[in-house]
Amino acid sequence: MAADPRFFASAGPQTLARLVEAVGLELPAGADSARVFKGVGPLARADADEISFVDNRRYRDMLRATRAGAILVSPALVGDVPESCLALPTPRAYLDFIRITRLFHPLPRPAPGIHPSAVVAPDAVLGDGCEIGPGAVIGAGARIGAGCVIGANAVVGPGVEMGEGCRLHPLSSVSHAILGQGVVLHPGARIGQEGFGFVPTPDGRFETAPQLGRVILGDFVEVGANACIDRGGLDDTEIGPGTRIDNQVQVGHNVRTGRGCILVAQAGIAGSTVLGDYVTVAAQAGLTGHIEIGSKARIGAQAGVINDVAAGTDVLGSPAWPVRETWKAFATLRKLAAGAPKKTD
Repeated sequence: MAADPRFFASAGPQTLARLVEAVGLELPAGADSARVFKGVGPLARADADEISFVDNRRYRDMLRATRAGAILVSPALVGDVPESCLALPTPRAYLDFIRITRLFHPLPRPAPGIHPSAVVAPDAVLGDGCEIGPGAVIGAGARIGAGCVIGANAVVGPGVEMGEGCRLHPLSSVSHAILGQGVVLHPGARIGQEGFGFVPTPDGRFETAPQLGRVILGDFVEVGANACIDRGGLDDTEIGPGTRIDNQVQVGHNVRTGRGCILVAQAGIAGSTVLGDYVTVAAQAGLTGHIEIGSKARIGAQAGVINDVAAGTDVLGSPAWPVRETWKAFATLRKLAAGAPKKTD
């Protein structure tokens, strides 16, 4: 099942030799290096001229029935590959599949130029080869690195700096921020808006605290659709290199993350919380402010974290506890509920 050419440009077909070379695999004995593949496909629907992958025993039956021409497969599952299918054993089947998919469907290159409807401040600086889409706005003093793409109706605020190769998808916006190279903002992402800081006044109203910090996005950070990252109050909000932020995530002011963190959909990180390197925060988890999450900790889905979490710890529940303690508590609660006397009318 090839990708729809209306949406995904193809760089295929590709020879088997080119594909295995791209991911550092050896050509299987007896395989035809000149064999041509037109693309990639899912395990259950791939055709004889497509490549698929499998790295999970759960799909063993599907693997045995596949009609794919070749398959990137975990070594433990090689014996289940049909004779009609060329097995390409690899311990990193999914990663190699992603890289091969990129060979067939590379990211679109920028189409250099400024659309007539875009508004670019006279003192903004654009690097070579930038693509500025319809209705885009680039504010005074902004500096845009070479090869950046600013999509339709995206907004780059005054003074913003962006490294090379950044992509702002349509209707995203960034202000009060410094972006490294290769940063991606998906549609509707909001970077640099005022943080949620205020103080009650004696007359029952609220006085908004000035938000004088910035947002610093490290190299190759990706921010999902409709996710929001507030700028700092007196310090900066910092998102470490390589961090991936899913759709509809909220990151409060003065939050700092290390490199390679993963923040999954609808997670919320309150102000001044600090995450170490490679922390995972699962979907709909909430972290209160002014706490520290150690490197490689994992926060479970819908967890409510109100205290520091040590490095390498997995937590779950609300309030969040270490996973084993949480499951023990759940088991005890079930036993108590099962042993409780039933109500009678």
